[in-house]
Amino acid sequence: MAGGSLFFSLAVRNLQMHWLRSLLAAIGIIIGVMAISSMGILGNAFSLSITNSLSSVGDSIVVTPHVGYQGGMSSVSTSERLSDRQIELIRRAATNSKVFPIYAGGDRIKVQRDTLYASIYGIDPKDLPTLLEIQKGQYLRGASGVMIGAKLAKDNNLTIGSRILIGEIESGVRVVGILKERGMGFDINPDNAIVTSDLWYRDFYETRGHDQAIIKAADIKDIEQIKSSIEKQLNKRETEVDVYDTRMILNSITETFGQITLFTMAIGGISLIVAGVSIFNVMMMSVMERYKEIGILRSIGTKRAEVRSMFIYEALILGLSGSAVGGIFSFAAGYLVVAVLMKDVSYLYNPASLIQIPYGMAFGIVTSMLSGLYPAWKASSLNPIDALRHE
Repeated sequence: MAGGSLFFSLAVRNLQMHWLRSLLAAIGIIIGVMAISSMGILGNAFSLSITNSLSSVGDSIVVTPHVGYQGGMSSVSTSERLSDRQIELIRRAATNSKVFPIYAGGDRIKVQRDTLYASIYGIDPKDLPTLLEIQKGQYLRGASGVMIGAKLAKDNNLTIGSRILIGEIESGVRVVGILKERGMGFDINPDNAIVTSDLWYRDFYETRGHDQAIIKAADIKDIEQIKSSIEKQLNKRETEVDVYDTRMILNSITETFGQITLFTMAIGGISLIVAGVSIFNVMMMSVMERYKEIGILRSIGTKRAEVRSMFIYEALILGLSGSAVGGIFSFAAGYLVVAVLMKDVSYLYNPASLIQIPYGMAFGIVTSMLSGLYPAWKASSLNPIDALRHE
């Protein structure tokens, strides 16, 4: 124990003697740890944000008319919309789960003097409480009035009772309800949209058939069975519909963001590798400058392992100190990046985000240790006589 303390003290003494060189090496570790950790925090925060936004539709199955490709050109293989027959077959396949036929499109709208484009959904009023949550006003009753998304209302200063003109003929409708903000989804995206009754949509646009059907699974375990049943009912002879569940897309997005996070962390790791090269250089210079000291230690019976430990201690001290400071700065940098880019720092305090800091610190310590291995071996392998003769 006493021998270990002695060589640790010698390592500390050498770093103090060359404090500027040691400081610069430690700064490299600090920057590397910050780069890895902050990139990991940002990537995980984005992943959590997307996951939270889509989690509310994770139990949904979406059925749309099939669009095939022939000769490189897009072509609709069946009808452009879901027919009443297809909707009925979907209801049979869904058994106990609820099916919501949806009209979906977009049109020019006029708000006061501003003209803009908005998505428009036609939904049976009795289905609205299940699909959408209201923030102000009331749900649709019959074919009169419309509901609007929170973002559309906020961006255009629309309130309950506001009048909107829709389409070329500028048909006027009144806002009876404002929906609660929902975030991005793969079934419908109502935040910047107008929601009308299915009867109003069908009469106004003179359309037949629905654009999609949303199935809310009674049990998330039934999703695969429902999808399989729909495929058997509607895609027997030819592919009439495309069927996908939002859970599958959610998992795919999560995996993609995980890969992006690893990629950005790898880019940050380049700076840590550069720091490792700097530590390697510092350690090699330390060995060259201390040839005589090493020769004296070896001549009085110091073992090779003890000489190696002295230089490994130096690398460890640089790694621990640089990683500790880098970890502290990483939290501050992560807070700043998430606050600026996402406007919500709550994702920073998630354990999956905070764990990126010790990951970065561990990478910094390991890099420092690896950088010190060869110089330590080089020092312990010196011939005592040659080391004493060295000028």
